Amino acid sequence: MKTLTVRLPDSLVTEIECESRARSVSKSDVVRERLHQPSRSAGKRGTMRELLGDLIGSVEGLPSDLARNKKKYLPGLIRAKKLHRR
Repeated sequence: MKTLTVRLPDSLVTEIECESRARSVSKSDVVRERLHQPSRSAGKRGTMRELLGDLIGSVEGLPSDLARNKKKYLPGLIRAKKLHRR
């Protein structure tokens, strides 16, 4: 078996260490098991609308027909964003 070194956020390391102690297995075993599990998001396949449905309409202040008339609105929105950064 080969060795691989990765950098993980402290919170994830703590979670792995806690699980390792609770189950009396090595941290490597916990990581290997997690890597072999199907990812949580992989089971949630669907249409783009199903995946992002909760985000639709969540941005305030944009025109309701922006998707159909993007060429009409985007230059103004980009200019406003650049002016806001200054």
